[in-house]
Amino acid sequence: MRILPFRRTTAAPAAPDATLQALSATASIEVMPRTLAKIEDPAALLPAGMRVYIAHIDGTPIEDMVAAARRLSLAGFTVMPHIPARLIADAATLEDWIARYQGEAGVHEALLLAGGISEPKGDFHSSMQLAETGLFDRAGFTRLHVAGHPEGNRDIDRDGGERIVMEALRWKQDFANRTDAQMAIVTQFAFEADPVIAWAERLDAAGITLPVHVGLAGPAKLQTLIRFAVACGVGPSLRVLQRRAADVTKLVKPYAPTEVASALARHVAGNPRTNIAGFHLFPLGGIAPSAEWMAEQRGDASLAARATGV
Repeated sequence: MRILPFRRTTAAPAAPDATLQALSATASIEVMPRTLAKIEDPAALLPAGMRVYIAHIDGTPIEDMVAAARRLSLAGFTVMPHIPARLIADAATLEDWIARYQGEAGVHEALLLAGGISEPKGDFHSSMQLAETGLFDRAGFTRLHVAGHPEGNRDIDRDGGERIVMEALRWKQDFANRTDAQMAIVTQFAFEADPVIAWAERLDAAGITLPVHVGLAGPAKLQTLIRFAVACGVGPSLRVLQRRAADVTKLVKPYAPTEVASALARHVAGNPRTNIAGFHLFPLGGIAPSAEWMAEQRGDASLAARATGV
């Protein structure tokens, strides 16, 4: 199957509320095996066919990852496990992982990324090396996503900053152009729309037209979000949380990404050529609150009620 080019529409922009609803309707979410295990029935929380990423944290056995993928696949979801380059010993290990995901869980998609550790445990250190093996193509994987960092990446920034990032993304764009892989960028979460929009526009100006799925932090307590934001190296948009923390009237209220999502939707509605194509939820405050928020943005009252247990 040949990759289809990213289509830019010239139709009149939809109303912002309709755009927010559409972006939310196609949103994806990220889970970990241990958090998924606490959910009795994922299909009662998440819409059928939703793309669910499975985060592979250092120390998680591949058996747990494959079991989580199989459970989600059997429940009717589109499953996209993380494949972290720096956790993989060698090409034989990578081939085994791919075969297990495909054979045991029916997976045909993956998020390729360097991984959350500074020193590789084996032969790979980047997502580009994973793609270059050709193993995903030979196994019939049809979609490969890659990571994006609109506010920078601490590991990469130490070694050359945005220049290296842009070179890597150009390589990934070229890989998409010359292969059958359907590719997109999924970003780190941010708390402000403007830095994300500016980054997406820089990509477009550089000829990088891969669709961008913007990461949003799901509803959570402010303290939880600040802890994750600092740990993940979230940049300038962290000031949104800092201002919120300084406002005692908002300090006790859970954060929800509605403001940043609405701002992104307004941008998409007014800029039909944008490469911003969707949302990706990081359920930092739990899967159920994120599921409820997404259902509310889609206007799905029944799913929102199930997410809250009503």
